[in-house]
This record gives sequence, C-alpha cells and structure tokens, in this order.
Amino acid sequence: MPTVIKAEARSAAGKNVNRRLRASGKIPAVVYGPGKQPVAISIDPDDVIDILHSEAGRNTIVSMSVDGSEQNNAMLKDYQLDPVQGDLIHADFLEIAMDRILQLEVSIDLVGEPKGVKIGGGIMDFVTRSIEVECLPSDIPESIKVDVSELDINDYIRVKNLQSVSRVKVLSDPEVVIVTVVPPAKEEEPEEVVVETAEPEVIKKGKGEEEAKEEEQKTEKSPKPETKQ
Repeated sequence: MPTVIKAEARSAAGKNVNRRLRASGKIPAVVYGPGKQPVAISIDPDDVIDILHSEAGRNTIVSMSVDGSEQNNAMLKDYQLDPVQGDLIHADFLEIAMDRILQLEVSIDLVGEPKGVKIGGGIMDFVTRSIEVECLPSDIPESIKVDVSELDINDYIRVKNLQSVSRVKVLSDPEVVIVTVVPPAKEEEPEEVVVETAEPEVIKKGKGEEEAKEEEQKTEKSPKPETKQ
C-alpha cells in the first residue's frame, strides 16, 4: 500500500515565508504533472526522509492528498538540502499515471565477492551505480541485482551483460561498464641509494711546526765558528 503524504496548499512565497514555514516544522514543496500547472504545497520533511531511506528510494510511489483532496500517485523527483546544516529544505514531486510509461534511474545492487578479489587480491571498481530504464510505475524494480562472484582480474560486466528484468526496458548505452576487477597495485621497490664515504684524512702536524724542529736540530749539530785570537 503506497505511503500517504498529506500536503497543504500554499499561496505565499519568498525567503521569509519559507523560513517561517521551516521554523514551524514544514518545508516548501511543488507537485506537478503532465498537462497540469505546478501546485505549491507544504509537507512534513520526515515524509521525504522516509522515502529516501526506503528500499526503492526516490522511485517509491506515494499517494499525495492536498488539503484533504482526492489522493493522486506521485514520485519524489528532486530535493534540496541546506548546504551548511544539511537539513532538507525543499522537494519536488511528479504526479504519475499508473498506465503511463516512465523513464527513470534504477540503482545497481552488487551481489557476491569477485574471485579475482578473494583469491587474486584484485580490486573491484564499481563504475556505474545506476542505469536509465523505462517501464510502467507498477513494474519499477527496487534495484537491479548484478552477481559479481565469477569476475576474475581484468573481467568486467557491461550494461549489455545484465540479466533482463521483466517488463523493463534498459535505455543506457549497452557498452557502459558496470563493474570490473583491476589487478592489485604494485608496490614500488625503493631505489637503492649509494652513499659515497670519503676516506678518513690522516691528521698531520702543521708544516711550520715540522720545519721549525728540523731547523733547530740542524743548528744544534753544526759546529760553532772558531774565534781568532
């Protein structure tokens, strides 16, 4: 049974009005649909958070009632978060008809552990996490399961390798890579650094000191000149 969102119509707009609305525990939102004028509404932000945390995420179909009017099926199309606080500050909803085909993004859910990772020490690279499909609202899959257990190093799975889902047409490029296993990163061997050591110098006595000693020894050995009488 679809989640019911009870919304209230709002006529006033502007930063100050929206600030007061958020202070009261509500957030501004818009609901629009094919051939209809957008309707400005206010909703409980917890309703949007519940959608985002559900299994189907943004592809969850809800029933929306504005000021107690007849409930219409809708999906969360977009939302905005406060860039500083991270709080939900705005949401857009798309009204849908259950008999009209939709184009939307569906997330990829990987199953298993690649043998190239478990045995070969490779690294799994999850390249594409969602693909574009078209189907009726009642046929929207929560996710598309991809078994990666048999992937070895350098193996990959492309969009064209995905198992078909009943009543769902894949629109994404068939050559787009979903997941691959790459070889383990090689550790670079440190370069051998050769340190040249200078030979130790022999400490010698100063030249002046040696020469002075030699001169002194020569003086002592040489005979003194005789003095004539």
